[in-house]
Amino acid sequence: MSFEVFEKLEAKVQQAIDTITLLQMEIEELKEQNNNLNHQIHEASGNSESLVRENQQLKEEQHVWQERLRALLGKMEEV
Repeated sequence: MSFEVFEKLEAKVQQAIDTITLLQMEIEELKEQNNNLNHQIHEASGNSESLVRENQQLKEEQHVWQERLRALLGKMEEV
């Protein structure tokens, strides 16, 4: 009788070990996914900052062109 109890206990221990192993593998996968997502967030943040700078530069260029156009229109009105 005690041999059967020992076998059941051994099966439960093996099942617990298998479950722990699977959970450890899942944790490693999730850590890798987390690292990948953090990398993507970092890239997106850099891209966003770059786009903001480019947008500001384009706005400044637009402002310069508008001023030039106003100056030309002002000269045309004088003529």
